[in-house]
Amino acid sequence: MSNLQVPVRPKRQKIWVDYFVQFRWIIIVFVVLPISCIIYFSIYLSELRAEKKPYKLRQKEHEENIKKVVKRLKQRNPLKDGLVCTARKPYIVVGMRHVDYKRARHFEVDLSAFNNILEIDRERMVVKVEPLVTMGHLSRVTVPMNLALPVVSELNDLTIGGLINGYGIEGSSHIYGLFSDTLVSLEVVLADGRVVRATKDNEHSDLFYAIPWSQGTLGLLVSAEIKLIPIKEYMRLTYKPVRGNLREMAQAFADSFAPRDGDPKKIPDFVESLIFTPTEGVFMTGRYASKGEAERRGNVINRVGWWFKPWFYQHAEAALKRGEFVEYIPTREYYHRHTRPLFWEMKLILPFGDQWWFRWLMGWMMPPKISLLKITQGEAIRKYYHDMHVIQDMLLPMHKVADALEFLHHEMEVYPIWLCPHRLFKLPVKTMVYPEPGFEQNQKQGDTSYAQMFADVGVYYAPGPVLRGEVFDGAEAVGRLEEWLIRNHGFQPQYSVSELTEQNFWRMFDRSLYDQCRKKYKALGTFMDVYYKSKKGKKTEREVLEAEAAIAETAYAVAEKED
Repeated sequence: MSNLQVPVRPKRQKIWVDYFVQFRWIIIVFVVLPISCIIYFSIYLSELRAEKKPYKLRQKEHEENIKKVVKRLKQRNPLKDGLVCTARKPYIVVGMRHVDYKRARHFEVDLSAFNNILEIDRERMVVKVEPLVTMGHLSRVTVPMNLALPVVSELNDLTIGGLINGYGIEGSSHIYGLFSDTLVSLEVVLADGRVVRATKDNEHSDLFYAIPWSQGTLGLLVSAEIKLIPIKEYMRLTYKPVRGNLREMAQAFADSFAPRDGDPKKIPDFVESLIFTPTEGVFMTGRYASKGEAERRGNVINRVGWWFKPWFYQHAEAALKRGEFVEYIPTREYYHRHTRPLFWEMKLILPFGDQWWFRWLMGWMMPPKISLLKITQGEAIRKYYHDMHVIQDMLLPMHKVADALEFLHHEMEVYPIWLCPHRLFKLPVKTMVYPEPGFEQNQKQGDTSYAQMFADVGVYYAPGPVLRGEVFDGAEAVGRLEEWLIRNHGFQPQYSVSELTEQNFWRMFDRSLYDQCRKKYKALGTFMDVYYKSKKGKKTEREVLEAEAAIAETAYAVAEKED
C-alpha cells in the first residue's frame, strides 16, 4: 500500500473567509433557495407555454430568430467592435470557470430566444432542438413517449448548446460515446452571416467534427438534430459494494461493464461507480425495465426524485452496510439522480441539507440555481473555492484508471470519486480529443476496432488536507493533475478551472482541425480563440484587447495571403 502514501502537510491558519464559507448556508437557505424556486417555477411555466405551440409555428419563429442573429452579425464593424460573444450573462454558465472575457469590449449577439424543442421525428428517431433547451426540459417531454437521448447528462440545467460546444457524458456512454457522438446535424451561423447545416458526410463535415470542445468559437449554434433511442419506464439498478485497494477497485469497475469473455449480453445499459474511500466503493449497473416488470410482487420501486428522499450518492453508499441489492427507479428520475445535491457538492455548501428534517421541510426547493450560487459568493469566496476546492473531470484511457486513482489520492485525497466509462470513437478526422494512436492493434479491456474505452474520473469536493485544516495549494495540485493528463493521453473538460498555459493546452488537445476550421469559416478576428476563452482567471481590459488585436492581425494576414 506504499502507493497510498500522502505528503505530510503543516496546519493552515484560519482566515476570515473560512468563517464566511462556514456560515454561507444562511444566504443559501434564506435567499438563494427561495429565489431559485421562483426561477425554476417561472421556467417551467414558460416551457409549458412553448410546448403548446405547434411545431410549424416553432420552426417559423426559429427561422425569424436566425434572421435576427444574421442581421446583428452584419451590424458589427470589425475595426471598432470587439469580438463576438453571446449576450448570456457570465454567471449563468454551469461550471467553476469564471467567464471574465466579457468584461472587456465585445459585440453581443442575443441567443436567448433559442430555447425550443423544434421537432420530434419518430420515424427518423431524431429530435431537433435549439441550443438553450435543457436536459430537464427535453427529458420531461421525451420520456413519457418512451424515447430519450442516448446520452442524458445528469444535471437538469445543462443545455444542449453547452453539451455540444463542450462535452457531455452519462452512464450510457460506454455504449454511445460522448454527447457529441449522438449528433445527426448542426445548424450554425458563421462569422460572415451564412447559415450552414453540418453533418458527418456533407460539405461541412469538418465543421461538424470540429465544433465539439470548441466552446462556441467557430460559429453560433442555433439548432441541432440528435438521435433518439427507445426506452422503458424504469431502470433496474443493481448496487454492488466492492472492497480492496484502488487498483483492485479499478479492475472491478472495468469488469462491471466490459466482461472479459466479451459476452454482449452481460453489458448493462447504464454503469456508474462511486469510490467512497481508498478501500471502498459501490458499483452500479442498470438496464431498462418495463412497468410490468417493476411492479411485480417482491420488486422494490424507489422514486429517488421525491424531495424528501435521501441524496442519491448517500443512498448508494448504504450498500456498503446493506450489501448488494436491486431496485427499480423511474427512468427520468434515474437520469437526473444527481441533480438535487449537485452530485455531492451541496454537502459542502449546505452541510445539513442531507438531514431528514431539512429534506422534508425544504428539500422541495433544491437544488439552488448555480447562477445564484455564483452571484452570491463574492470575489473572496470564489478565490477560496479555487484554492481550497476541486471540481475536475479527467477523461483518460480505461487502462489508466488505476494509476489515476492512486495519483488523485496522493495529490488531493478527494472522495467520493465518480467513475463513468465512455467510448472514444476513431473518427474520419482527428478532432481535439482522440484515442491513443494504434489502440486497435493493442486492444485492452473494453476496446473495439472502432473505439477505445475511456473513463471519466470526476472529483468534486474539498480535498482531504483542506478538511483536516492543513495547507493545500489548489492551483499547484491542478497544475500537476493537468501535466499528468498530458503524459497519459488524458483530457480536461474546459468547464473547470484550468492552470494550463497555451502551449500545454495544445499539448493536451489537437489543434489541426480546429485551426483549419477557424480559417476556413472566417472565425479568426470574429470569435475568441478556444484557449483564451477557457483561460483561468479574470482578464483585464488590456489582456482582452491585446489578444483581440493578435487574432485580428492573424486574420488580416491570412486574408492578404489568400488575395
